[in-house]
Amino acid sequence: MSVESAVTIRLLEPSDREAWDALFRGYINFYEAKVPDDVIELTWKRLIGLEDGFLGLVAVDEHDRPIGLAHVVFHPSTWSPTTYAYLEDLYVDRNARRHGVGRALIKAVYEEADKRGATRTYWATKQDNSHARRLYDRVGVLTPFVQYRR
Repeated sequence: MSVESAVTIRLLEPSDREAWDALFRGYINFYEAKVPDDVIELTWKRLIGLEDGFLGLVAVDEHDRPIGLAHVVFHPSTWSPTTYAYLEDLYVDRNARRHGVGRALIKAVYEEADKRGATRTYWATKQDNSHARRLYDRVGVLTPFVQYRR
């Protein structure tokens, strides 16, 4: 059985904490970033409590073991009377990649966005993240916008 046929997407649950922590820290490390432990704790609480527009999804294998995550923030827009869905974090464990897990997570995000009436779902990635971008080119539209930060 392939990973793709055995994967299920569901809401993050309190019992997922340890596995989620490993996945989220793997994601942070992938981007060579640093996120303080207290922010990781706050993120967990927001995701579990569905607070501040946060939604946490996990991809789980046939044993209900989390193998991927998607964190979405729903927010109002100045360009639309509806909300937008920002897919802030998407990560799949190295051993589960290239089997449709990322695609399944994005599909679940799209479904949740549709259910909530969000008229835009968007995300960002590093320009050189070629593996992920191959998937993104199939499930989304690359925009001409450039991101700036302070």
